[in-house]
This record gives sequence, C-alpha cells and structure tokens, in this order.
Amino acid sequence: MSYDIAINKAWEELLALTKDKNLSVKFLGDEYSIDLQAGKVVSLACNVPAKDFTAILILHYLSKKIKGLPELKNEWVSFKELSGIEGYAPAFRNRAIEPVIRKYGVNPQSLPDVLERLPGKKSHTADASIIVEAFEGVPVLVELWAGDEEFGPEANMLFDESIIGIFCTEDTVVLAGLVAAAL
Repeated sequence: MSYDIAINKAWEELLALTKDKNLSVKFLGDEYSIDLQAGKVVSLACNVPAKDFTAILILHYLSKKIKGLPELKNEWVSFKELSGIEGYAPAFRNRAIEPVIRKYGVNPQSLPDVLERLPGKKSHTADASIIVEAFEGVPVLVELWAGDEEFGPEANMLFDESIIGIFCTEDTVVLAGLVAAAL
C-alpha cells in the first residue's frame, strides 16, 4: 500500500509550521530524528528510516505538538467512544487487541514487565494493566483480563480523551497497533 499522498501532506504541514531543519521526538521508548530538509524520519535506536505509517504518525504528532497539544483530560475513552470509527473497529481489534491477548492472555501478570523498556507506569485496573506513554502527552492504558473456564482472556486499550484533539481515527488505529507490537 502506498502512503505517498499522506506522507507528502504530513511533510508539507510540518514544513509550514516550523523553520527548524531538524527535530526529534520520543516514541515508544525510541527516539526519532526528523530531518525536514531531507524528508527523513530515522530511528536513533537502530539507525534505520521509520516505516511510512510510523513516519506519518510521528509527523502528525509533531504538527500537533508545534500547534499546542491539548491538555490531558484524565478521562479514559475506549476506541468505540471515538467519533468516526465506523469501519475501523475490526482493524483496531486485529491490530491492537488480538496481539495483546495472544502474547499475554495466558500470563497477564507479565504485562507490567514491558515497563522495563517502555516509558509508562503500572495501573490498577483489570487483572493486569499499564499506562504506556506512547508520545509525550499521549498515554495509552492497556488492560488485560485472564480467562476462566467460561470465557477466554480479553484485553482493551483506552486513550486519554485528549487524543481526539491529536489524532484522527486512522492514526489512532495505527498508534494502537504500534503500542501492541511494542509490548
């Protein structure tokens, strides 16, 4: 799938907002260098260019950050509570929820171990839960419930309500998928 139109638009928007030629941003325990002249987003941990969908998400975040991120609302909302989710719910479940269940469903108590390599903190909801600081000012609550004789394990990802002013629905799906992959 080609991301050319989306990435070009994201670069144009960012270039219109800043005179800086080099920026950096922390995302999921990695730092990314953004070279506006060369049009490159590079992971500093591996010294490789970010995949297009990750670069678009980073560029969209930086544009919002330059404009001013909304204040955290300290109210968690589920993906279902976001507007414009029609058609995205299956992708959200497949990219964000199912990977968490597959990886941690049989051992929910191991979920907090990821905080050794990802920025965040333990939470006290569900059988196991953590709050991952995906970007500065963009917390994601990951909840996991153990299965029993009647039901299998289940997971959920919630977002601070302020995410509505940062990312569109498609970006939120990408963000959730990248959080799940990082766990």
